[in-house]
Amino acid sequence: MIHAKTIKDKRTTRVFPPCSLFQLGMIFLLLFLFAQSSLAKEDQQRSVLLLGQSCALSGPAENLGLEMRAGLQAAIAIINEKGGVKGRNVLLRSMDDGYEPDRAIRNTLELIQDDQVFLLIGEVGTPTAKAVVPIIEKYKIPFFAPFSGAELLRNPFHRYIINVRASYYQEMEALAAYFTEQLGMQRIACFYQNDSYGFAGLKGIELALQRRNLQLVSQGSYERNTVAVMGGLQEIYRAEPEAVILVGTYAACAEFIKLSKAKKPGPRIFGNISFVGTESLKNALGTYGDHVIVSQVVPFPWDNRIPLIREYREAMHRYQRDFPISFISLEGYIAGKLFAAIADAVTGELTREKFIQTMQQRAHFDLGGVIFQFGENDHQGMDSIYLTTIYPIIQKVTDN
Repeated sequence: MIHAKTIKDKRTTRVFPPCSLFQLGMIFLLLFLFAQSSLAKEDQQRSVLLLGQSCALSGPAENLGLEMRAGLQAAIAIINEKGGVKGRNVLLRSMDDGYEPDRAIRNTLELIQDDQVFLLIGEVGTPTAKAVVPIIEKYKIPFFAPFSGAELLRNPFHRYIINVRASYYQEMEALAAYFTEQLGMQRIACFYQNDSYGFAGLKGIELALQRRNLQLVSQGSYERNTVAVMGGLQEIYRAEPEAVILVGTYAACAEFIKLSKAKKPGPRIFGNISFVGTESLKNALGTYGDHVIVSQVVPFPWDNRIPLIREYREAMHRYQRDFPISFISLEGYIAGKLFAAIADAVTGELTREKFIQTMQQRAHFDLGGVIFQFGENDHQGMDSIYLTTIYPIIQKVTDN
């Protein structure tokens, strides 16, 4: 038996209770189990390639995150079915940020520091992306395929940011060209979300109109994660626009369009950029979806002539059948498939730096009829834009 030991000093007397051999044994057992758990975790990290995603899985923008995640998971299922990446199964950990920057920061730090993810993929939204860019640069971790066309992710150039999609400036150029050159409209307004996402779109349409010696006739805004659009609507219609460009999420844009048609009837066209979520906007509008245009940055998800599209649709049917065939889930699928293509092309050990170097040096990736082109100072894989109309069915207005 180990007896109690008394230690005296000038202030107090502390007595340490007796400890049995059984208790000592339990302590050593717990230490052993902890060590084994740590070794097992290290072995798992070596056998699994963990990717992290912070996105909106709840709130007014939840469909954007849910569909992006579904596309990623479908791609990862196919990747693992074929043997993974360099013999390692790929896993995705998705965390809900509710489309709020402060939550995105917490999620990103946890994914990097605690989970030690290989890279971050499929982040959803400009305000959340803007918030985590300093973290990306501090930890030098790839920020791959964010669901955002914001210029701040492209200019100035960031080594660790890799964009798959075209930019909002390019989308706005396509919308401006269609409205002014094909439809002959000159009185154009902009309704936007009052944050970095909305400002990116607003700046894009202003620049596109300036190139045509035009300017916005009016503008109005609303607050992120709300559908409080009435104030912005009143500002917009003071100038009687022929067309309204909307830079928001599906719930707020649908509310604006429905109220516009109810309170301000007349011949008018509404143009949205891709982040709105085409299918979610269509569902939210119902029979109010006529004369609504959406710009797109990925191929038409129903075009079975493209091998990538056929593969995507089959993967969604097998692994994510609860989620719709959509532009957003297709973008998620593309992100996952392109990640695997770059990672598999790395020579030797897969590291973050080698991943980026391989992407830049190989430059050209064909994922089955859809081409992605990168370079040393070009981290945007695609530049194609085309327009769709959403009522009564989603269909193309222009081609790539």
